[in-house]
Amino acid sequence: MSRVGAALSLPIDALVAQLRSVRVNSLQNRRRLDHPPKLPSRKVLGPLVDSLGAALFPNRLGQVDLNEDGIDYFVGHTLDSALRQLYGQVALELRFTAEQRGEAIEVSPAAAAIVCGFAEQLPKIRLLIDSDIQAAYQGDPAAGSSDEVLICYPGITASLHHRVAHALYRLGAPLVARVIAEVAHADTGIDIHPGAQIADSFFIDHGTGVVIGETAVIGSRVRLYQAVTLGAKRFDKDGSGMLVKGHARHPIVEDDVVIYAGATVLGRITIGRGSVIGGNVWLTHDVPPGSRVSQGQVRTEVCAVA
Repeated sequence: MSRVGAALSLPIDALVAQLRSVRVNSLQNRRRLDHPPKLPSRKVLGPLVDSLGAALFPNRLGQVDLNEDGIDYFVGHTLDSALRQLYGQVALELRFTAEQRGEAIEVSPAAAAIVCGFAEQLPKIRLLIDSDIQAAYQGDPAAGSSDEVLICYPGITASLHHRVAHALYRLGAPLVARVIAEVAHADTGIDIHPGAQIADSFFIDHGTGVVIGETAVIGSRVRLYQAVTLGAKRFDKDGSGMLVKGHARHPIVEDDVVIYAGATVLGRITIGRGSVIGGNVWLTHDVPPGSRVSQGQVRTEVCAVA
């Protein structure tokens, strides 16, 4: 044992006892002592989305030694395993939600319906991601190939996770969807709520610091740069002072819009088709189609010294 290790004496038993006391005395946890909650696992869902990506793009995100004869087997085996794991995670969410609401539901058929519905959407999800990859390749002169875009660009990683998460969100598994979104957020610095509606050919260039809120609606062929926020301007409260959940509070961005780095767009406003929003703009009002919005120019006056 090192001299540092030998000198280190930690009161582990006392800490364990204190932490037990906090858990037991917590009002929330007193209700859960007999039935501790079992929640969807980030450690399961992160690799699960990687597996789905490998099934969608077996030659680029799957095994390196695949040949034509083995691709369908690999895709089928990978999908079967991933979807069965997904079923287990969705079932955990449905059971947890039912317990929180004091409801009794048949978890197994409900979870199966969600996973089957999700599986049916996988070809559509693949096409959407293809359109995102193509938009990135065409929109970035530094992109050497669509393959480079898929395996290197954080915006495409975030898009893949969002396409998966959004489908699950709409099918009735919002907690599983949120965990998947947060895996991408941690990996890329891009924060997209799974409720956001994003059409085809979506490109986030660079990406770090991008935030897209739950009720945002984004049209086709939209391009965002780093540190763009599509957020809420205010948060309404009900009569008891609690925040109102779910109401539309984020921007609508129509087709063919470009929003440059650092722009902040807040509230349920509409950015009209074909508009360009300049860097570091703070925007809280509607913008007509075809607009060009930029910061006011800084004027520097040089005065002659007498």
